[in-house]
Amino acid sequence: MTFKTLMIASATALTLVAGSAQADGSLGLDRVDAALERAQAFGFTHIEEIEAKGRDAIEVEGWLDDEWYADAWLALNSDEVLREERKRLVTSAWGMTADDVRQAFAAAGAEGMTEFESLQINEAGYIEIEGRGQNGRELEITTRQGQDGVLGVERD
Repeated sequence: MTFKTLMIASATALTLVAGSAQADGSLGLDRVDAALERAQAFGFTHIEEIEAKGRDAIEVEGWLDDEWYADAWLALNSDEVLREERKRLVTSAWGMTADDVRQAFAAAGAEGMTEFESLQINEAGYIEIEGRGQNGRELEITTRQGQDGVLGVERD
């Protein structure tokens, strides 16, 4: 095998691996209810961030009550907790309820998003959702907690 052939084969393999890793880091919007049910079963009352970790797992960061903050990796096809970290904080719980999350994803879906990679909210109530449309095109949607529409859409 020549050096040029070896380099082309290596580049092709890296592209395939990167593409499959990217595809595995998202969930269809049709799985949002399953993700929220799993987060609520774990005990989350307020969510600051949800990130897809493959097709069957999510990472959720948020509040379990007014004192305990958690970062948990949860399996979606079982009750398994893949990783968990809790810390007691002095600040009060803030973030999104399950209904807030559904409302944000409904706004993203209306803009053409079919799969999400992550959703996060800041303390001012601005929500950023990263994902992809049906054509595989990257989308970044910005909305605000309690608001029905979107504030901005970036398409790559």
